[in-house]
Amino acid sequence: MTDFIARERLAEDIAAIGVRHGDTVMVHAAISRVGRMVEGPDTLIAALFDVLGAEGTLVGYADWNTDYEDVVDADGRVPAEWRAGILPFDPASARAIRHNGSFPEFLRGWPGTVRSANPGAGVVARGARAAWLTADHAIDYGYGPASPFAKLVDAEGKVLMLGAPRDTVTLLHHAEHLADIPGKRIKRLEVPFARPAGTEWRIIEEFDTGDPVHVDLAEDYFAAIVDDFVATGGGREGLIGKAPSLLLEAAPLVAFAVRWIERQDLA
Repeated sequence: MTDFIARERLAEDIAAIGVRHGDTVMVHAAISRVGRMVEGPDTLIAALFDVLGAEGTLVGYADWNTDYEDVVDADGRVPAEWRAGILPFDPASARAIRHNGSFPEFLRGWPGTVRSANPGAGVVARGARAAWLTADHAIDYGYGPASPFAKLVDAEGKVLMLGAPRDTVTLLHHAEHLADIPGKRIKRLEVPFARPAGTEWRIIEEFDTGDPVHVDLAEDYFAAIVDDFVATGGGREGLIGKAPSLLLEAAPLVAFAVRWIERQDLA
């Protein structure tokens, strides 16, 4: 008798929480909470596709696995002495950031997976809507209207928090962008892009996603938004394997989050 969790059992759990054939779903997964799987994260990804089917699309938040921000100057520019040692960003090969767990990097490795062109706000996707979802991702303000996050809302997509903490719902950065509040933090960072003619360095500007978008918002305020949304009847909870999980409808969540942020007393 083994304690492995079968792919079929995972598919049953995924369907039971409300994922349906043909859905577009962004997944945040804490793989270690799911339980032992014969092929690790690939078993979970296969189970997700078993439920989504050929018409479905699976999305992961990739970001970019680089760590040079501590060497930039006050304007976000990289000093000349560091430039040669920083690999340029190439959507075809850039690894997903390790801080987000192993799920997005495993998904990136599946045949047919594509990646959007924004480094920090980038996503990986595979399935029927993957090409559409990842196309034309804005380089500046990559969580705004010209982003996969806006398209996830337009497609009536879903977010599956598969054992992941509630303060890690990346889609809420889209709500931060949309919310009409004063004093949003702005971040600028110089990024090297791989081009046919060589490396092109370019400043990217966006609302800060490393800290709350406004100084008066709590560090973990995303979790408070999700908790309040669930308290109103939004979302469906259940176990996937051994992982406590939550399925959220993208459009209602973003609309709720924008209202929530705009209700705060922010100067």
